[in-house]
Amino acid sequence: MAENNHLIVIRSLYKTFGYRVVLKDLNLEIEDGDFVAIFGPNGAGKTTLLKILSTLSSPTSGEIYINGVNLEKDRNKIRANLGVLTHESYLYENLTALENLKFFASMYDLNDIHNKAIEVLRYIGLEGRGGDIVRNFSRGMKQRLSLARAIIHNPSILLLDEPYSGLDQHGIKILNELIIKLVNEKKTIVMTTHNFYESLSLAKTSLILNQGRIVYEERNQNQNSEEFMKKYFSIIEEKL
Repeated sequence: MAENNHLIVIRSLYKTFGYRVVLKDLNLEIEDGDFVAIFGPNGAGKTTLLKILSTLSSPTSGEIYINGVNLEKDRNKIRANLGVLTHESYLYENLTALENLKFFASMYDLNDIHNKAIEVLRYIGLEGRGGDIVRNFSRGMKQRLSLARAIIHNPSILLLDEPYSGLDQHGIKILNELIIKLVNEKKTIVMTTHNFYESLSLAKTSLILNQGRIVYEERNQNQNSEEFMKKYFSIIEEKL
């Protein structure tokens, strides 16, 4: 059910936890190669949405198609096309960076996993640190290594949940450079974030999610961060 060139199609999505409704009749279409930044206050449903898209959680109702495949009917096929970066690094702290990447590469049945791991370390700028134990890495280095873990199988879709969280300015700069590389490679990126300045300069589509609904959408325009922030806070306050 890929409509036109829509890589991701979400129809009437609901997610509830007991009596609490987290996502409410959410509808969204994301084009192949788009970079979507999703903004919203804490509790808006951003992380829940990404968990559902990444197959880590199931919707209560509604339909999701990724590259024409129904998410609920063929999760394994969808997972092969996804790279996911969450609040959890999923890295093994007592292993080296290279050992971590070789382990994750083996999960995808990749050929020549050693050279593939070396290649991805080079991509994220940690080629000289492959033999270092991960527990000694800085927050920014772990974030880069987590991104390497997410892209080692060359997925077409990247789901990034608050990737700037905990990074200093140097870490943000390096992460931006990596994201720009991925954008230039025509990856489809869906990112939740509170970082207006960085995200608006990179994203092609900006969404505001509040109380489980998409309440604002801006496509294919370079947003002025100050104007967007004013619009964001006026919408959030109005919807409260």
